[in-house]
Amino acid sequence: MNKLYIGNLSENAAPADLESVFKDAKIPASGPFLVKTGYAFVDCPDESWALKAIEALSGKVELHGKLIEVEHSVPKRQRIRKLQIRNIPPHLQWEVLDSLLVQYGVVESCEQVNTDSETAVVNVTYSSKDQARQALDKLNGFQLENFTLKVAYIPDQMAAQQSPAQQPRGRRGFGQRGSSRQGSPGSGSKQKPCDLPLRLLVPTQFVGAIIGKEGATIRNITKQTQSKIDVHRKENAGAAEKSITILSTPEGTSAACKSILEIMHKEAQDIKLLQELTLYNPERTITVKGSVETCAKAEEEIMKKIRESYENDIASMNLQAHLIPGLNLNALGLFPPTSGMPPPTSGPPSAMTPPYPQFEQQSEMETVHLFIPALSVGAIIGKQGQHIKQLSRFAGASIKIAPAEAPDAKVRMVIITGPPEAQFKAQGRIYGKIKEENFVSPKEEVKLEAHIRVPSFAAGRVIGKGGKTVNELQNLSSAEVVVPRDQTPDENDQVVVKITGHFYACQVAQRKIQEILTQVKQHQQQKALQSGPLQSRRK
Repeated sequence: MNKLYIGNLSENAAPADLESVFKDAKIPASGPFLVKTGYAFVDCPDESWALKAIEALSGKVELHGKLIEVEHSVPKRQRIRKLQIRNIPPHLQWEVLDSLLVQYGVVESCEQVNTDSETAVVNVTYSSKDQARQALDKLNGFQLENFTLKVAYIPDQMAAQQSPAQQPRGRRGFGQRGSSRQGSPGSGSKQKPCDLPLRLLVPTQFVGAIIGKEGATIRNITKQTQSKIDVHRKENAGAAEKSITILSTPEGTSAACKSILEIMHKEAQDIKLLQELTLYNPERTITVKGSVETCAKAEEEIMKKIRESYENDIASMNLQAHLIPGLNLNALGLFPPTSGMPPPTSGPPSAMTPPYPQFEQQSEMETVHLFIPALSVGAIIGKQGQHIKQLSRFAGASIKIAPAEAPDAKVRMVIITGPPEAQFKAQGRIYGKIKEENFVSPKEEVKLEAHIRVPSFAAGRVIGKGGKTVNELQNLSSAEVVVPRDQTPDENDQVVVKITGHFYACQVAQRKIQEILTQVKQHQQQKALQSGPLQSRRK
């Protein structure tokens, strides 16, 4: 692929002009410039020089008042299944790129191209001509983390020799991959490092800060220390720690390690580790080293503190249980089964202890539609569906990801079916995974939109007179709650209520709405019981 096409040329462009442009960019040409009206062709010494010419000149150099376009010269009969994608964010994770590519068809291979540019380049082979064409149309010019993707055909000689009937077809997804990949597409180093890498284990909650917004922090460390740094985020889904591999000179390795440790130290001070003890990462490891006597003494003191905190946590959870009505805290797994969460206090209801029903009985199944960033789908599913299967087992819920509504959809719908406790656990893990995989900036909270369906006759109760109930619900939960007007009920006579906010805000809003629906059902049942005997008497 060393032959180049040069387009968008002025009628006045001459071979000498193009020779000067290439000479100024220090790019050699292995043959003469063949100039036509509005375009030209030239050969470079090899594929590497051709790619350098594309990166340095296309859309960046003006000739006779027009920006020239430079790309691989591909005969029409060879524009079939193979694409080259350039200007990929340097520290974009492979799983994010994969989830983007498979939206347009079956990806038979995706191989990284070695380049001197800061951004990454990959060659992608789709299973059919139509899929490649759709990917080209949708991805060329696509904005990905403030980088504009550049997509063009590259020669597909093997497919050109096959008849259309011989060309493979299939559903969207990945076929066989190219060479083994780890880290991110742009994580290659430009210098020859020491053969012995350094591997660090870092707490998962620090990974986002180490990478930085759009990879800015890790890219800066890579440049300053001349290191190759791979953050293995997609390995060991759900683990409390992630590994980072550093490959460089001894000095570069030490400098990169120090920079990462400084970021972790600052992040620990900023966010406070205890705040990270969440539902989806509820444990920390304490390592004690010393003699048997000193270790035993340390265990005694540590467990004394932990037991004190544990008892305080149980008491606090019991006092605050009414904030999320309908949720069986014992079923969440936050405390061991033997902890014996004390039951809600008995006695007459008061303003501080609303008369919520006891939920020790079998909870009803609920369905929630949670909308997540389309690029996060790969991380939620995991390798060969491993993560979503683990999540489903952990939560005790059915979790399915609906197909994209359009090839360029920004969000995907996750359908979660299960009782309230399963909803809490499943949604908590999904919120946590999106935060953990850096789909929002380290200092931002994850805010997602959830849809629940309610009977159309109950929508008015959710809204309240003059919007009073929905306003109180928003003030209580800090979530945005919207019941769109002029909805047409579905075949089950239901309408959608939209809830947007961070995890706990969404949970409070969902539980309060379910409480309202329970009250409506109870009221209907009581009304039916009262009307039954009355009708019997009339008869």
